[in-house]
Amino acid sequence: MDSKNVDALLTQFYSLVDYNKASFKIALLAIAFNPTAWNIVARNEYRNKTITRIFGGNARYGSALFTIGQLFGVTSTWSLGITGTFLGDYFGILMDHRVEGFPFNVLRDPMYVGSTMCFAATALWYERPAGLVVTLYVYIVYLIALRFEGPFTDMIYSKRAEQAKAKAL
Repeated sequence: MDSKNVDALLTQFYSLVDYNKASFKIALLAIAFNPTAWNIVARNEYRNKTITRIFGGNARYGSALFTIGQLFGVTSTWSLGITGTFLGDYFGILMDHRVEGFPFNVLRDPMYVGSTMCFAATALWYERPAGLVVTLYVYIVYLIALRFEGPFTDMIYSKRAEQAKAKAL
């Protein structure tokens, strides 16, 4: 392939990308941000042990946190079953009643809490500041998801209860 063909091919390829699109620029900034922030946090941890001090100076506390997080996750799955765990209610496969036993009698959303605990535990176990940043991100994503999921699930079960009541009359 001669240089003229290569130039034409590259020109055609470059024309496929809108370099002025905001989402393209945001993606590039996000990609650059992650290693930059990680290096700042990591160097601070190396020099000052800030995160280690915040968590009592012992990264092994993560094992207890991980165990509790897994307990919440596994017992939630056990209580809900496969269809309850994997959004069966959204497909019309409703449980007879809302699960109110453990771990739902301790937390409203034990799967999300347990998962977040496992992320935090792993970050502490491996002493990775980046893992704590990911844990914070997971927590925020779960909070946003729950703003939609919780009320929607409540609505599904309320609607079914209203329909059952209407049938009984």
